[in-house]
Amino acid sequence: MDKSMLGDLDNLPEEDKMRMAVMVDQLQVRDSLRMYNNLVERCFTDCVETFRRKTLDKQEESCVRRCAEKFLKHSMRVGMRFAELNQGVATPD
Repeated sequence: MDKSMLGDLDNLPEEDKMRMAVMVDQLQVRDSLRMYNNLVERCFTDCVETFRRKTLDKQEESCVRRCAEKFLKHSMRVGMRFAELNQGVATPD
């Protein structure tokens, strides 16, 4: 975790800072897993049409690849935009 995120918590005891760091890390893992699950569900629903074979056909595989690329590019773009907005809001004390 980025220690600068805890900059406003300087008045807390060290033990509480560590607890906060663990909680933030857990939230980041949870959000990452949620994003991954959303990606899998969306691309599977949009791209897989039949269950006749245990492997994807070429069209389904291509669709899943495009879907995953779009989803990840979108997520990165939203994350970058959010970071830009946070930098604009952050003001030094």
